[in-house]
Amino acid sequence: MKSQDIRKQFLQFFESKGHLIVPSAPIVLKDDPTLMFNNSGMAQFKEFFLGNGTPKSPRIADTQKCLRVSGKHNDLEDVGFDTYHHTMFEMLGNWSFGDYFKKDAINWAWELLTEVYKIPKENLYVSVFEGNPDENVPFDQEAWDIWKTLIDEDRIILGNKKDNFWEMGDQGPCGPCSEIHVDIRSAEEKAKVSGKSLVNNDHPQVVEIWNNVFMEFNRKADGSLEKLPAQHVDTGMGFERLCMALQGKTSNYDTDVFTPLIEKVEQITGLKYTSNEVKNISEEQNKTNIAIRVIVDHVRAVAFAIADGQLPSNTGAGYVIRRILRRAIRYGFTFLNTKEPFINKLVEVLADQMGEFFPEIKSQQQLVTNVIREEEASFLRTLDQGLQLLDNVVAKTKGNEVSGEKAFELYDTFGFPKDLTALILKEKGMSFKESEFDASMKAQKDRSRAASEVSTEDWKVLIPGNVETFVGYDQTENEVKITRIRKVDSKKDGVLYQIVLDNTPFYPEGGGQVGDKGTLVSANETIDIIDTKKENNLILHFAKQLPENIEANFVAKVNTDLRTSTSKNHSATHLMHLGLRTILGTHVEQKGSLVNPNHLRFDFSHFAKVTDEEIRKVEDFVNQRIEEQLQLAEYRNIPIQEAMAKGAMALFGEKYGDTVRMIEFGESRELCGGIHVKNTAEIWHFKILSEGAVAAGIRRVEAITGDAVKDYFTQQESDLDAIKETLKNPQDTLKAVVSLQDDNAKLKKQIEQLLKEKAKGLKGELASKLQDINGVKFLAAQVDLSPEGAKDLAYELGTLGTNLFLVLATAEEDKPMLSCYISKELVADKNLNAGTVVRELGKYIQGGGGGQPFFATAGGKNVAGIKEALEKAVDFVK
Repeated sequence: MKSQDIRKQFLQFFESKGHLIVPSAPIVLKDDPTLMFNNSGMAQFKEFFLGNGTPKSPRIADTQKCLRVSGKHNDLEDVGFDTYHHTMFEMLGNWSFGDYFKKDAINWAWELLTEVYKIPKENLYVSVFEGNPDENVPFDQEAWDIWKTLIDEDRIILGNKKDNFWEMGDQGPCGPCSEIHVDIRSAEEKAKVSGKSLVNNDHPQVVEIWNNVFMEFNRKADGSLEKLPAQHVDTGMGFERLCMALQGKTSNYDTDVFTPLIEKVEQITGLKYTSNEVKNISEEQNKTNIAIRVIVDHVRAVAFAIADGQLPSNTGAGYVIRRILRRAIRYGFTFLNTKEPFINKLVEVLADQMGEFFPEIKSQQQLVTNVIREEEASFLRTLDQGLQLLDNVVAKTKGNEVSGEKAFELYDTFGFPKDLTALILKEKGMSFKESEFDASMKAQKDRSRAASEVSTEDWKVLIPGNVETFVGYDQTENEVKITRIRKVDSKKDGVLYQIVLDNTPFYPEGGGQVGDKGTLVSANETIDIIDTKKENNLILHFAKQLPENIEANFVAKVNTDLRTSTSKNHSATHLMHLGLRTILGTHVEQKGSLVNPNHLRFDFSHFAKVTDEEIRKVEDFVNQRIEEQLQLAEYRNIPIQEAMAKGAMALFGEKYGDTVRMIEFGESRELCGGIHVKNTAEIWHFKILSEGAVAAGIRRVEAITGDAVKDYFTQQESDLDAIKETLKNPQDTLKAVVSLQDDNAKLKKQIEQLLKEKAKGLKGELASKLQDINGVKFLAAQVDLSPEGAKDLAYELGTLGTNLFLVLATAEEDKPMLSCYISKELVADKNLNAGTVVRELGKYIQGGGGGQPFFATAGGKNVAGIKEALEKAVDFVK
């Protein structure tokens, strides 16, 4: 049975049981501050389990893209070494929100596995929660009794809290679970050892495929449990493991989920992957297998994350994606001998394979390919730099053991995992102190953990059962009551209070727009609201203090000055999006945005620099729409199909419901929940401040509107007046500046000529100072020249012989610069490298640099360090 058919049968089965089939949520979470990625099937339904929203149906089924690479659920380091762990995986799930419970969930799971998929019953084991007296949670007798009617008792296993009690987090809904495990070993192996003894013992062919979670309790901040008012079912079945069981394989990677990708890697590298059926393979082949598994797993995670809007970067979720991709590149570089970008070529295979069910990977194929290719090229360059640094560390190491701190520096700066460093050192007959590396790693993690520690108290509920309403589209102040509060203490922000109101005019951060600020005003006091965010369908108002009387009547007042400026920038963002698509082409799509009172930032897909002329055209396009005084047309709660039929743009990576809000200004139509002006005339004027690249195929524009534009033009006028005054108020300012530039260019040429002549004069003087050290003509000296002059002088001295090692220092305008020249014959014969020399000596002037093996430069900021740098230069030839 092909994987596509396995997925379809699951969804069709639960559709026949009255379940609504819903699409996968994006793998990247944008509206849940507690999670970086969607790491389980239930993540998109959290608000329903918490009672903060109502699902479209009490019965739902889906397949959810999941990513487990950070935090509590982190499988990254296992991936590749075994046959069943993955970074990105699909979780097939069926859900009951206060509807059916254990009996139906267990019976349907058994029916699907044994009657539809026809897995032999003798290959299955199940587990039931054994109870936990310390937490006053009883043995799950109900689940045990249900399973007894379906399977022999000797195939039912009692599981502990770790394996059979599921929790959303330290607080929140939780409950016992019943897992289903499949034994896919050969008959011969089964005869030797009972599968029951191998359950939950990390055996690669006795694996959990389905987990039925029965949410009965709520975990409070003090660790105690209370019964939930409604009971829910949350199940998850690993799609890749299910395919392994149904396709008669003993490895997920031998299923058709992965084989097309593996075949592409084989084609590119010329190396072969051996299936799990092949035994007694060589150590070399095992390394090849691991590397290929890492690559075909990781490209799925990275590709879907990029398709859902998360670009690789140096912070947050973007850093995690970059780290996954770099792990794949490094395995290819080390074990498959791939020195050029190649992982991007797998995207086409992935899109053909999964595009039917996940259309985002097909529609974003070109962008994903370009981003991965650029990341590969960049990291391969970084690897090369890291290898040079490692060579330098080895050269300075006495004995055969490198410092663990140095190995960690390679990891921290260049992304070198310790196993790569160990491998390279082993080839040189060396090693590094792992204990020192681990200590450095632990210290970094401890610092990071300490910085992000958060303590959250339970909600104090003042008005039970209230469903908060947002009234901010129509009002900026409203009479309100506080319905619940909680205290949050973090190292980063200190003590803050989260306040929920019965209704609110405050817009919570979302869609790129920052949250509103303002006040809560009662008869006796005023509380500042410093931010507004949304979490699990609750609008949270952040304050540094609570009102003395939390049960009082309040008026919630939005800071209208900030709100007005923000709305101008948000509406201008929509107009600019249309302008970019009109002028650059319809391939332009939003890939990120920030809208605040001060400015707007907009990331979009485009594969070339936007020219100055194109920027002017975009500005003119937006300003023309402002002058046309377009009235806002707002469509609230309209069916998404109707909005799309009207031409509304939907953004990839966003989660939309059945009904949406559409914002229309003339021909600009977008699905958007943000705050906007009523008429484009309110924007006043639009000005682009900058344009540049943020990733391969992604450009960024920053712009301003309204009062910020007035301030900008005022500053421009002031600067022009200052320039005129400096130039003695010429009649034609532009002509005067051009004349000044011409004069400057002529003077520069004259100075360059004088410096060249000066350098020639120095040639003879310095030639007499050359020292013979170990057969090398050596000189390290400071010269009163420009860096360009020092280079010319170095090349002039280079004509004197074939064994010159020269370091010249300059300090023009108190900016220290080191130039190293090494005769090409010395580079080859003595293994000297000018780039390595300047990187090392550059530390003394608090800087760095690089270049070619025979000539390199390093700049810095510590002129006083020149003397020591020149003194240390001789060490390279001694």
